[in-house]
Amino acid sequence: MTIRVVLADDQQLIRTALRMVIADIDDVEVVGEAANGEEAVRLAGELRPDVVVMDIRMPGVDGIEATRRITAGTGDTHIVVLTTFDDDDYVYGALRAGAAGFLVKDMGLDDILAAIRVVAAGDALIAPSVTRRLIQDFAARPEQARVRRPLTAITEREREVLTLVGSGLSNTEIAEQLFITVATAKTYLTRLLSKLDARDRVQLVIIAYEAGLVSVTR
Repeated sequence: MTIRVVLADDQQLIRTALRMVIADIDDVEVVGEAANGEEAVRLAGELRPDVVVMDIRMPGVDGIEATRRITAGTGDTHIVVLTTFDDDDYVYGALRAGAAGFLVKDMGLDDILAAIRVVAAGDALIAPSVTRRLIQDFAARPEQARVRRPLTAITEREREVLTLVGSGLSNTEIAEQLFITVATAKTYLTRLLSKLDARDRVQLVIIAYEAGLVSVTR
């Protein structure tokens, strides 16, 4: 099955580089390109792509607002935000808007392609460098500014899994850490998504931060 992708970036060079790489890939196809957020929203509605690779800083409607509009309109299109280190202030906003992946532009093209496949499959992915910065940003916030979510609805084992998700571990790593099978780890993830009314793995990461389950090493 071919993964249909829309590229949204105001830099034509970035779009061209991604399009050229994707052209050589059998299971991924670029079906549209947008130079701003408004075009990205329109193309997402018209083309119903599996994935939109979204820049944040674009003229007019930015990537965060475009992500919010797209994810609110359909559950079939997933957003991979592709940005630079200078955009750290936007990370939390993009994730809250419903982005399923958050990558940085200095990552290898192979890594970006891998992320597109992961997100298209319904999982989520955040670049390790972004995860560290997100945790540090959350830790630096005043205590009263943090939203604490009650986790009374989940079991102790589910709390353990949520903590590991918040630490950035994959399903395989969670299984190894807890001495369970990958299938069991996925079952716990499914239960957490349902009990915490979370859209995807990224939102579970945010909930883990907000609940204070993630320890931060400076």
